[in-house]
Amino acid sequence: MTGTDPHLRYRGRFAPSPTGRLHFGSLVAALGSWLLARHHDGEWLVRVEDLDPPREVPGAADAQLATLAAFGMTSDLPVVWQSRRHDRYAQALDQLLSDGLAFECRCSRTDLAAAGGIHRACIARDPARPPAFRLRVADGSRVGFADGLQGKVEQAVDRDVGDVVLRRADGFWAYQLAVVVDDAEQGITDVVRGADLLDSTPRQILLQRALGLPTPRYLHLPLIVDAEGQKLSKSMAALPIDGDAPLPALRAAWAALGQPASALADAPSVPLALAAARRHFQPGSLQKAPHATFAAAHNKPVAGAV
Repeated sequence: MTGTDPHLRYRGRFAPSPTGRLHFGSLVAALGSWLLARHHDGEWLVRVEDLDPPREVPGAADAQLATLAAFGMTSDLPVVWQSRRHDRYAQALDQLLSDGLAFECRCSRTDLAAAGGIHRACIARDPARPPAFRLRVADGSRVGFADGLQGKVEQAVDRDVGDVVLRRADGFWAYQLAVVVDDAEQGITDVVRGADLLDSTPRQILLQRALGLPTPRYLHLPLIVDAEGQKLSKSMAALPIDGDAPLPALRAAWAALGQPASALADAPSVPLALAAARRHFQPGSLQKAPHATFAAAHNKPVAGAV
């Protein structure tokens, strides 16, 4: 396993899942990753994580991209769609199988319930069940990394996660495999995302090591929650952001990132607001807490937020 080459140009990304319209928490993550990329004179890419058809909402991906564009954030390179990359994930799985680092597993969630859902040995009761494929996590696998905002993070992957699913029993690719393959192939040097994915990072690093891929730098922004502490995607506060009148939400997202509201207060348009944001952005002002509360309405309500 190798880390990111410090001489490479900064390249970040934003990777929404098309399960509905973008909500305020998504905007904060997108803006945070975009600002950090621009702060480092780097590139910012967009990837559509459309690998879970049962959860996808028709037209949501295009609506998300249109909303990002309305907020002045468009990918510096062509958008990558995970649904068009099955061959890449299959190659990675074949490599792991060939190296003895992955295996077939017919365990169901019910089978693993007594172990808290953590797989350490196959105990399948139905040998005819379609198999999933898992990464073999060795006993004592402990992974630590220095998060760019949250500090040192360490996880006993064997005990806390277990053998990681790479392809599900229903045939769909797991997020953990796809994100690792895509970040490496797109040359992502810096992953900036919400703190809800903080505990996924050690297993992704373990998978990077197994595949011989570089490990990017990570920075996890505070997860935006409502007044009851619920993630916005599960909350009534998850009003979709309004691409027809983006300035209020843009200013609110800027403030949620710990930046001075006055810097954007007089900007009359999105381009001028983003230009001001680039001038005044201070990474040191980002909040280190894993959660940040947002309970105020920021745009008109529209059904179907994600």
